[in-house]
Amino acid sequence: MSITKESELLGMQKASEAVAFTLKEMRTYAQPGMSTKELDEYGAKILSGLGAKSAPYLTYGFPGYTCISVDNEFCHGIPSDRRILKEGDLINIDVSAELDGFWADNGGSFVLGNDIHQHQKLVDASKEILLKAINNIRGGVRIADIGYLMETEAKKRGFKVIKNLGGHGIGRSLHEEPGELLNYKNRSDLRRFKKHSVVAIETFISTTSTYATELNDGWTMVGNKGGYMAQHEHTIVVTDGKPIILTEMNGILN
Repeated sequence: MSITKESELLGMQKASEAVAFTLKEMRTYAQPGMSTKELDEYGAKILSGLGAKSAPYLTYGFPGYTCISVDNEFCHGIPSDRRILKEGDLINIDVSAELDGFWADNGGSFVLGNDIHQHQKLVDASKEILLKAINNIRGGVRIADIGYLMETEAKKRGFKVIKNLGGHGIGRSLHEEPGELLNYKNRSDLRRFKKHSVVAIETFISTTSTYATELNDGWTMVGNKGGYMAQHEHTIVVTDGKPIILTEMNGILN
């Protein structure tokens, strides 16, 4: 969406704070021995208490309130009472919701407890790349140039990007114009970021894979060549200068 009046900015701020607070609380709540279903239900209670509704559930009938992906699961992991979290797991939580007609999205990967499997380097790379991308987005900048920046920064650190996942426009629904915002340079993409537009910008940084493929459950995605992936995501408003990070309170870049 494009922000045209103060009430729209306030609506987006409220929805973004709801998903940001939920994500932050879920990250703190996650403990070894807990099921992803229990973690999801905790997030659902927070969203409900804030008057927000799960976006993946509303939009796609997703079998959970948030997406929780563990280790080799790249994204869209289904919360399950059979998936038990363990020390050192690479976990991704993605929280998106609707509140009073406004939609916001955020997510983040983190290592649970001690980094016994050496995932932190990947997590840190994803955070650094998201921050650098956001700091380079302003009205008039080519969308493909930000994708190129993400891919280049990933390569510098010895990682790859997932080419069939990307950020997206958001605001009055979960996915809107300008469409998908990819993590690499698509030379045929002539689109530019527009001032006042709202987008969910996200990284998909991988150890070995360049494409995500869907499992038989119809939701969970893993790498075409295995390995691990980290994702970090903020909902932002594009300006003439540095964007307004609507989901900043989630603390994912700390």
